Amino acid sequence: MRWLTLYARSRQVPTSAAVVMLVALAVWAFTRGDGTGAAGATDPTDAMDPTAFFLLAAGVAAGSVGLGGQDLALDRTAAIRWAPRRAAHTLLIGAVAGAALLAVQAVGPRFVPTEVVVRDSAGLVGLAALGAVLCGAHLAWTLPTGWLAFTVLVPPLPPTTVGKALGWMVFPPGTEASTWAALALLVTGGTLYAVAGPRR
Repeated sequence: MRWLTLYARSRQVPTSAAVVMLVALAVWAFTRGDGTGAAGATDPTDAMDPTAFFLLAAGVAAGSVGLGGQDLALDRTAAIRWAPRRAAHTLLIGAVAGAALLAVQAVGPRFVPTEVVVRDSAGLVGLAALGAVLCGAHLAWTLPTGWLAFTVLVPPLPPTTVGKALGWMVFPPGTEASTWAALALLVTGGTLYAVAGPRR
């Protein structure tokens, strides 16, 4: 298990995990007992609090700094099977970000349904992996953060197939176009990152 410890340290996993935990604690501290989120909604599909999207994006951004090591030449050596490690690392970032939001919801307001947490975690981590391939690991956070800004700041998108695909983060659970868009981002970004690794 020594290699796992060395890998975690080289990818700044402890620091990233601490940041995710601190952000989750801050969100919980500022929202507990305020009656926001799904706690006050009768229909779970009505509960789409933007706080959830910010928390997920922050978690993915914090984890994305570890998508590249300090030695990029080592990241491309044939002596190590990098593809499965990269794929597992990508999925782990999404799982931790989603788990942090679910933990906050378990002890506080329910911002979004669980299906949305899973969908948005998958899409955001796919964007982060794609960002690592296109921009390098140090800028991998830009794509999920940029998509979040686009989704939150632009006027509401029309409920057409294209609108649901572009605004996949904010549409309610069961929206097929949104689910497929997030899955496509996960598969595309995750596959490219697993095969090619971060940009030099």
